[in-house]
Formats: sequence, C-alpha cells, structure tokens
Amino acid sequence: MRGARYIACEPHARRPAGPDRGFSSQRYAHSPSMRTVAVLGGGVGGLAASYYLCRSPQVTKVILIESSSRFGGWLRSTRRPDSAVFEQGPRGIRPAGAVGQNTLNMVDDLGLGREVLPVPYSHVASKNRFLYVNGRLNRMPSGLRGLLRTIPPFSRPLLYSLASEVLVKKSREDDESVHSFVSRRLGQELADLAVDSLCRGVFAGDCRKLSVRSCFPPLFKAEQQKGSLTLGMLLGSGPSHTVTPGSLAKRAKKEAWAQWSLRGGVETLPESIAEYLQRSGKVELQKDAPVKSISHSELGWKIQLEDGVVSADHIISALPSKALACVLPPSCQSLTQLLQDIHAVTVAVVNLEYDGSILPVQGFGHLLPSSEDKGLLGVVYDSVPFPEHNRPDGETTRLTVMMGGAWFQEEFGDPESVSSEGLLRQACEAVSCQLGVKASPIWSLVSLHRVPHSV
Repeated sequence: MRGARYIACEPHARRPAGPDRGFSSQRYAHSPSMRTVAVLGGGVGGLAASYYLCRSPQVTKVILIESSSRFGGWLRSTRRPDSAVFEQGPRGIRPAGAVGQNTLNMVDDLGLGREVLPVPYSHVASKNRFLYVNGRLNRMPSGLRGLLRTIPPFSRPLLYSLASEVLVKKSREDDESVHSFVSRRLGQELADLAVDSLCRGVFAGDCRKLSVRSCFPPLFKAEQQKGSLTLGMLLGSGPSHTVTPGSLAKRAKKEAWAQWSLRGGVETLPESIAEYLQRSGKVELQKDAPVKSISHSELGWKIQLEDGVVSADHIISALPSKALACVLPPSCQSLTQLLQDIHAVTVAVVNLEYDGSILPVQGFGHLLPSSEDKGLLGVVYDSVPFPEHNRPDGETTRLTVMMGGAWFQEEFGDPESVSSEGLLRQACEAVSCQLGVKASPIWSLVSLHRVPHSV
C-alpha cells in the first residue's frame, strides 16, 4: 500500500534537512580529529561503538554514558553458585556475515577465544527446530529432502513455493509489511505459519506490522535487484561489506559454526568490553547517569545529566528510539517525530530448570504462530545447544519461555501491574501442555523486558 507505514526493527530514517543537520556527523566528517565523542547508552551497541572509537587515532577521548547501574543492556546472564548459567536475554550469537565476523574478531581481541562454546551446523540444535501448530510439535523442513516432501504443518512441498516465486512480478512499492511481502511472493501459508512464528521469535513482533525493508533487507534487496528471492539467493544481490577474518572467525568458518555462546554466558562479552575500556585510559565510563537533554552550539554539544554537564564534539546514540526522542533539542523536531513513531514491545522471559532429562524431542526449541497462541512466543531448549551451562552435579534440563511481545497488553495486561507469579504459572502450563512435562521446575526466574520511553 503506497503511503502505508510499517514498524522498523531499527531506525532507518533518512537524515532530515534543515536545522536537524546539527545532529548528524556532517559537521565533523572532514575534521582531522573527532576529538571528544560521547556515546549515549551502555548496552552492547554503545559498548561496541566505544570499543572501536577508543582504538581510532582520530578520537582523543570517549565518554560512555549509561542511565542504569550496569552495562550490557539486553545481554544479561544469571550465574548460579553451582555453575549453572541462565540467559535472560539473547543466548546465542551467529557468526555469519560481516557483523558476525566482526564480533568474533572483537572476541578474539578481548582474549575470550578459549571461552567460546560453538554449536556447529551438524549439531542437533542446529538441524532440529520446531513449530507448535494445531496442538502438536512439527519439525521444520531442512535440506533438499525437506524441500521436496510435504511436511506438516505445510500442505505442499516448500520447493513448489520457491519455484513459483520466480514468476511473481516485482513490487513497485518502497516498502511493505513482512507478512504482505512473503504472502505475495511465497504464499499465505508460509507467511501465516513460518514467517509469523519467525518474527515472533526474532523481534517478538507482529509480521503484519513489521517493515520488510528494515527487518529483512536481503529479501527486499533480492526482489528489487533480481526480481526474485530465488534468483537473489542463486545469483547474489550485489557486493556486500566484507571484514578480514581473524583466527577465531576462520575457525568458525572451518568448523561450520551455526551459533556460539561464552562459558560464563553472553554477558561475558559486554563485561569484557567494559573492562577493556576502563583499562584503555581513553574512555570515561559513567553509570547511573540519566541524560536529561541535549543541546548544540557552535562550540559543540552539551549533554545535561542529573548532576552535571558533559561537553563533546560528537555524539553517537545507542539509546532506544523513544528515549532519544525525549532528549533531542527542539531544532530536531522532525527527527524526534520519526523516532517516536518507532514502537517497542514488552517481553517476559521465564527461565526454568527441571530435574532429569524431560524433553520429548531434541533441538533448539519451538516457536508458535500468533494463530496458535498470541501470548506465548516460543520455548528454547537451552540444555540442548549449550549443555555446558547446566550445573555439573546431576542431570537437569534448562528451558526458556518467551511471552508477550506485540501481544503483551492484550494477553497479560499492563506490564506495570502484571505479576511474576502469574507469568511463571502460564509458562509452566505451556511447557506441560506443549512438551508433555508433568513435573514442576526445581528452579525458576521471571524477567520482564521493557524498553524505556525516557532515558
């Protein structure tokens, strides 16, 4: 639909013209030195930006400003005294592409190579992924045989959809929803079941509202440049950014890693970056420092904190879009409006530990389309890809139940008043119903992830 607006998974707005240009890098693009750079937000994005900035000879000082009492953002690992590790956020990192190689190069540089826990494509967690549809677990098709056969919950072989996709005309629209894009090119069944579930698992979002251009740029690019997803996969969609792989990235390619984690959990990565920045002598780390406002003059930027002012020549923001919108100067009104239009969702993450081996299947986990259960996004079988995170004394099974997302308010009510006990009860009921686990967990942890609308 021309003129329709879809939710971007990241802000990809064009740089505004006029007064808003002061917030871009245009002013300092040709300066011999970026001098002092302030980074807003101490999640993994802000930490990584600070890491690369402090290694640049153009930058003399970096000031990393975080509003909370810890660095790391969504990367949070709970480490129990008995050595068990539970992830409250992301649990596996993909090594593929330029971003994946860059991350492995950073891990190598930080001296974390020996801490990496790789999961190759040959591992059962990589080969077996499930959809819970029509009240049963369905293994997702994989490999050539999976494409040639009709495998529930799908009514025809996936190869049929791929072959007929070549005949679909290219859209002239500059964007559309993920669901609309996949329905048009591959059929409504794939969009309703597979892609709906995928978007819930990756973004905790509604594929009918997410932008395909922002969330799946390779698919959008393949249609625009090659006229077909199938041809785009076969022929490639043009040159892409490349990174010189280090020893760890080369090892990942040689051993065909599908994903990896760290022995102490993924939070080890932001912790190590923060330690590196502290030792560098070039970075000033500020925690418990909410940003109140940002202003600009001919002398540079002023960042107003609760207990003082920070001056910088350049600002890099790694804040949630609405949080950044709250502190921008009035001259950035058009950018502020764009940022406020990017929506965020609330996700409940319930970590569960069971005594013994209780899974009826082995794999990474299962996802659910919104037609099956709006409130339950999926269940990750954590003990399968990363058994090293189990406690060493006795056999246990770790699971993570993800709930809510774009449907949180509808299914669970106001995030401010929802009870942890209620979320835990529903998570245990889902595990019992969908995996046939009748035992009660021996340990649990409920976390509620809300994106702040202010800094």
